[in-house]
Amino acid sequence: MFGNLFEEENGFSSGGGSVSKVVDEAPAPRGRSKLCGIKNQGGTCYLNSLLQTLLFTPEFREELFALGTDELGCLEDKDKPGAKVRVIPLELQRLFARLLLVDQQSASTSELTDSFGWNSNEGTNQHDVQELNRILFSALENSLVGTSGSTLIRRLYHGTIVNSITCKECGNVSQRQEDFLDLTACVCGMSSLEEALYNMFVEEELFEGNNLYRCARCDRLVTAAKSAKLKKLPPFMTISLLRFSFDFAKCERYKETGHYSFPLVINLQPFCEQTRGDDGDYLYELFSVIIHKGGCYGGHYHVYIRDIECLGCWEPPEEDDDKKKTQAKAKQEVQDVCETNLNKNDPLSVLTAIIDQEPSKNVRLDQLGQKFMEKVGSSWSNTFRQDFGPIGKYLRSHDDVFMLLSNDTRVALKAKIPTPLNEHPGPIVHAAGLEDGSVAKLELQQEASHWFDLNDSTVTSIRESDLEKQFQGKESAYMLFYRKRQLQRPSEALSSPQYKIPHHLIQMAQEENIKLQQIREEYQASNNQVELHLHLASSYRLINGALRPIGKEPNASAAFVFDRRKTVGDLRLAIYQQQEQWEGDLVLTLAKTLPAGLHLYNTLTDDNVSLWSAGVTANPDLFVWNGQEVCGEGVLTGAEWEPVLLTVVRPCVNVCDQSDETATKESGDNSNAVGLQKEARAFAGGATLSQVRDALGEPADSLLCQEQAGAKGGECGAGEGGGASGWRVFPPDDMFRTLKELSLQDGDTLLVLEPQSLDNNTFTINGDLITVATPFDCRWLQVELQPNGDVEESRRVKVPASGDTMLCEVKDRAIKELQLPGAQYCLRQMAKTGKLLPPVCEELCVRDAGVRLMTTVMLCEGRAPKASQLFLHFSVGAAPPTGIEMDINVEKNCTVKECLQAMLDAVGIHDTCWHLRRLDWCEEVGEALIDEDSSLSELRINNGETLVVSEGRLPPRGFVKMSVWLYQEPNVTHVDNGHVEEHTAVHVVDQLNSHQSELIHVGEVEISVEVSLSDLKTQVLTLPALQGVCVPATFLRVWEMEGRRLVRILRGNQVPLRKLKLTSGTDICVQQLLKEEDLGSKEILLNVKMGVPRKRFYYPAQELIWNASRDSSPAGLSASVAEHFGLSIDSVRLAKHQPHKHSWDEISSWSRQLSKKKKKKKTDSLLGAPFHLKDGDVIGVKNVLIDNVDFYTWEDEQGQQKLREKAQQQSNNQRELAGSANCTGSQRKAKKKPEVALSINVGVFGSHCH
Repeated sequence: MFGNLFEEENGFSSGGGSVSKVVDEAPAPRGRSKLCGIKNQGGTCYLNSLLQTLLFTPEFREELFALGTDELGCLEDKDKPGAKVRVIPLELQRLFARLLLVDQQSASTSELTDSFGWNSNEGTNQHDVQELNRILFSALENSLVGTSGSTLIRRLYHGTIVNSITCKECGNVSQRQEDFLDLTACVCGMSSLEEALYNMFVEEELFEGNNLYRCARCDRLVTAAKSAKLKKLPPFMTISLLRFSFDFAKCERYKETGHYSFPLVINLQPFCEQTRGDDGDYLYELFSVIIHKGGCYGGHYHVYIRDIECLGCWEPPEEDDDKKKTQAKAKQEVQDVCETNLNKNDPLSVLTAIIDQEPSKNVRLDQLGQKFMEKVGSSWSNTFRQDFGPIGKYLRSHDDVFMLLSNDTRVALKAKIPTPLNEHPGPIVHAAGLEDGSVAKLELQQEASHWFDLNDSTVTSIRESDLEKQFQGKESAYMLFYRKRQLQRPSEALSSPQYKIPHHLIQMAQEENIKLQQIREEYQASNNQVELHLHLASSYRLINGALRPIGKEPNASAAFVFDRRKTVGDLRLAIYQQQEQWEGDLVLTLAKTLPAGLHLYNTLTDDNVSLWSAGVTANPDLFVWNGQEVCGEGVLTGAEWEPVLLTVVRPCVNVCDQSDETATKESGDNSNAVGLQKEARAFAGGATLSQVRDALGEPADSLLCQEQAGAKGGECGAGEGGGASGWRVFPPDDMFRTLKELSLQDGDTLLVLEPQSLDNNTFTINGDLITVATPFDCRWLQVELQPNGDVEESRRVKVPASGDTMLCEVKDRAIKELQLPGAQYCLRQMAKTGKLLPPVCEELCVRDAGVRLMTTVMLCEGRAPKASQLFLHFSVGAAPPTGIEMDINVEKNCTVKECLQAMLDAVGIHDTCWHLRRLDWCEEVGEALIDEDSSLSELRINNGETLVVSEGRLPPRGFVKMSVWLYQEPNVTHVDNGHVEEHTAVHVVDQLNSHQSELIHVGEVEISVEVSLSDLKTQVLTLPALQGVCVPATFLRVWEMEGRRLVRILRGNQVPLRKLKLTSGTDICVQQLLKEEDLGSKEILLNVKMGVPRKRFYYPAQELIWNASRDSSPAGLSASVAEHFGLSIDSVRLAKHQPHKHSWDEISSWSRQLSKKKKKKKTDSLLGAPFHLKDGDVIGVKNVLIDNVDFYTWEDEQGQQKLREKAQQQSNNQRELAGSANCTGSQRKAKKKPEVALSINVGVFGSHCH
């Protein structure tokens, strides 16, 4: 009836849904609960919940384990021809054994589901857990035919109901018995399980009036009463709550979420036919609750289970904040009292105080060391280990005071057995010396069995009171499992997972545990192996504050692989043993290789800490030395002394013949060659400039200079233009500042000049700036000519030039050498992208024009601008490349009007109805230059900018001129200037495609940008074409248009047009409304269209104003649409129409609706990617209860066919592969996959098979 109701909730797929990719990660062991979860294959939470319930049903589990291989066969023989292997019970045995004995966080059900005959897709399909319960039990019964377990399900779960009809006239009773596996209790109209059972088995249904009963004895229609009673009660009572129902009036499904309580212990005697006997025969205790979270179209299952056999380790769940604060305050008060009597030199006194101050009077062993350190201020190892040994050994040696609990995971005081006020912290207390321990276990069985929440792979402790939270709401109980109170477990079964498990399964689990342990050890070993790079002090020497290798090898380190879990002392010992010739102290210091050399940071001093704790991470460098000096020199360590590698530049004479690449010649006079010689030197970051000067051996009156920005590296021609480089002299105060304080970094250049160097014409000082002249052999420019832009016919010439050479001289010499005719030419630089830059001003020298020496400039036809002019590109009518681009030189101080006139004269246009516009950031026609009296410099028109000459007269300053269109409804006759125009109605489905057929141009308005939107509406109504529209201005809706498309509604009747960012040339459209409208900033106008059931078209569109400020998620839109059409939110499917692609993008609302649990995750907004909902978008609506057709219409399919044909044609024209055409165009959205019924495949086993 409900179909595939339960889509797995987003975020709950722990096994197969959204699984994070882990590379070679070892399987995690069991958590603190010591219970094993089950992996989710993507949608198998319903299966996991039922399997955990069966696992914690000991009677079912033990009878299943009692079936041996002689009856079930062996899994190894399942593929042999003719072999009768009962695979399902065998796989169930193996799964239960793994859940009980294998030390892993979660077990896989893939082998079990394979035995069901499920494929990989079945793991992602969700189903009803009640349906699975019946199908799984039926499969088990069929699998166990002919074995001693053939009656297993019937004995444990089957009961009998007797239905009686009593004649009110003769008293004849007609009875009929029926078998039941589970009871289905009604939830609708009921407040509790007891009320539902009372309605089923106590109240009678009367046949009277028009609904009489034909009595067999009276042989006529008579008044009668119908009733039902429980005749036979099974050991385990399964009750399914009828949470999901169908409303035939509304024709929709829904989930009952009202309050519905159920007891922990229920007495079924009032509902039974026979009421004689002991009350214990009718008492049932709740031990499992399968919970469903979500609605009737999706959700997630998990299960609450009472640990009857105390197999898990229960811990109190986290308390609320107020309770935590109260407990912390009480704990502090107890500590304050006990601190005065505490003897920190006595380990017995300290440990006793720690345990006694705990509320539960016991402490986990893995937390005892930390609590000891908090109490004493030092670890056990540093305080008492030398005298008393390890802490675990000390506890066992004092067994008269301490006792170990919960499989030796906790410790308590023997004089004070843990007895919390409300609940027990663990399953069972195991105390050495207890008399008759079996009796004690039986007495504590009820109190010690606690509840756990098994949610796929996650197992957590819960309190019994948490069951009340599942009485109501979207997360509520769905199936209840009760067991007879008379069923008591033997003492041997308590806290014994191996109880009655066959030996071969125990051996299998042990082998898997060994393999898992090996995998974890290998993973831990490989994950903690770190490759250390050892640098021995004997291979290094200290040079200018940095350690440099003595030999020619750049890296003098040796690789050394070590486990970072080991201590520093272990590492020191291993290195000492490897270095047999080492003498004296061996100190390890973390180092780092810098451009200047090796630098030392932190020294590892504590031998007792692990390498991980000491900060030794992946592939570190370790320096091995004596901790004092290297080659007789002291070493400064720490970040403040990090060395800096500087390039030191000094003037030198007669370096012309040097071929060393580290020296560059920069001479101002070829006959007196003076150059700059570079040298890389390292200095300690904490050294001052004066110390650097002394280290360089320079006199005290030497000048130290830092290169200016733009002259990196001291290379030739590194200035802004012409090639001269600039340097700033450090002031005297900076000589006492460190390199770190001066922000000098690796690679910075330092110029060192003696006073006599300034006498040479190579260096010029001006205040604190020194200019270095360009080298003689770097003084040239290459001029290139490309006739008609042909690169193959390009001609080049190298022209001598310096920074002071005028560019007009460079051009004239190039023209002369290239022997060009007397046309006008200009010089233009070329950008890195290959685009020509504006012509350079020839009235300037090379340096002032920003032209770098040793570069190429292009010789192009055209006039070069003067120093007072701008070089501009312009096009007429449209932006390049649509419009023809031309160039012009205009004065910087000319006005916009003068510039426009010059451009019109250049193209021969004598009309005055033109104006100038700029290009926007995407190279399209942008805003107009409104102020025609302003100069180009005032408007910040830059050299090389492109302007567009657009047709039309500009409105006055502060005014905008806009074209107005009218949104014409279909089938409406419009009167325009006395002429009647008939507009053909557009089909309902055609409204999805475009608004062009419904828009009529009605004129233009010229209005101030300071007036409000309401004033714009009023002025629009004064247009002659709208004289017949007699509505108030507030009854108009104004749209902004782009390319004849409605893209945005203008909001805020009192908002100025300036704030709405309306400019001249904007197209607007007005739409007549039937009521006033004033939309908010987050109110979106959508056209919603309800699909005609089982048809490929829609009802007429309806406008929906969606307030996205409340909830912009898919769930918020679904709620608004459902309310608009009077439907439930669960019955609505939505999709956004893409008219240009003729496709629909379905809006998934369920995953967002169920993700509220993740409060940290921001809810997805439909206003952003990928939907970007905006005004006018078309939203298709489907009622899933009566319409299972997709969103596509016949027009969509025809449109997609045309797109495919167009793409095919383009592909053929471009001679692409024939197959590539299948990938173009929009592809039709895949239909929802058909529903698959839940089934389990079982082989045929006759009664003779064993």
